[in-house]
Amino acid sequence: MKFRSGKAIVQLFVVGVFLVSCATSAHAQKVGSEETIFSRENLIAWCIVPYDVKERNAEQRAQMLNKLGITMLAYDWREKHVPSFEEEIEQLKKHNIKLQAFWYYSGPNPENDKNFATIIEVLKKHNVKTEIWCMVSGVKGLDEMTQEEKVRAVATPVAYIADKAAEIGCKIGLYNHGGWFGEPDNQLQLIDYLKKSNIGIVYNFHHAEEHIKAFPEFFPKLVPHLLALNLSGLKKGNPVKVLPIGQGDVELDMIKIVKNSRYKGPIGIINEDTAPDAEVGLMMNIEGLRGVLEKLGDKAALDSYK
Repeated sequence: MKFRSGKAIVQLFVVGVFLVSCATSAHAQKVGSEETIFSRENLIAWCIVPYDVKERNAEQRAQMLNKLGITMLAYDWREKHVPSFEEEIEQLKKHNIKLQAFWYYSGPNPENDKNFATIIEVLKKHNVKTEIWCMVSGVKGLDEMTQEEKVRAVATPVAYIADKAAEIGCKIGLYNHGGWFGEPDNQLQLIDYLKKSNIGIVYNFHHAEEHIKAFPEFFPKLVPHLLALNLSGLKKGNPVKVLPIGQGDVELDMIKIVKNSRYKGPIGIINEDTAPDAEVGLMMNIEGLRGVLEKLGDKAALDSYK
């Protein structure tokens, strides 16, 4: 056996590192060029539990998502669904669907809400690390408060929800649904005031009627905190109409802004007002999104819908 000199060994090592570096760089460039947030595998199904004329049970809902090729669910519910929380989680696991989020509507005292305690208990029991998309309302005298007082008052229930979520490894997303709490600037102030690492924002096109003109200005501010973005169609008018994706005259420009931003998170498609049958509603929005992507020339995303 011949032994190479130390110099030769160093040269071989440098060449090897160079080749690995080139391969890694080429792979990174390839992945980066193909990366798109609008791919089918990045879609979240949203508002398909109470908004479903067929009233599918947990297993039927999971089977429907498998059929549509959707791998994430944001779970919305009503009081009658509380007893089936565990079954929902079990069926999602069985069908390889990620529980991306669990919706929660809170009053000013979530510490007294048995449903919130149940949500935390179920998530903890099944070791599910997810997001809690929350809205807060009912704070007395909010309209008479100064902005600073409003932030402090609303921050109290938000902090409680965030702390309980953090105990089980979950995040919370401030959900825009109108009112003071639904204004992006107010949500950003809440985040800055509380300074809790597990608080983010979920932004919804279907509650963006009053935000259309300002969207290009405030959306970049949301991106660092954005956990999810839910799409819908929007048509200008008084009032603005919420439609399936692709049927409005506003969402194309808004989606283009999202596409060109630094946002890399999941994209939600919603069935709240799309169709009585949740499956039909999801399909309508998938097809509408496909049409928008064709206009934007997002070939990488379009390939995932074939």
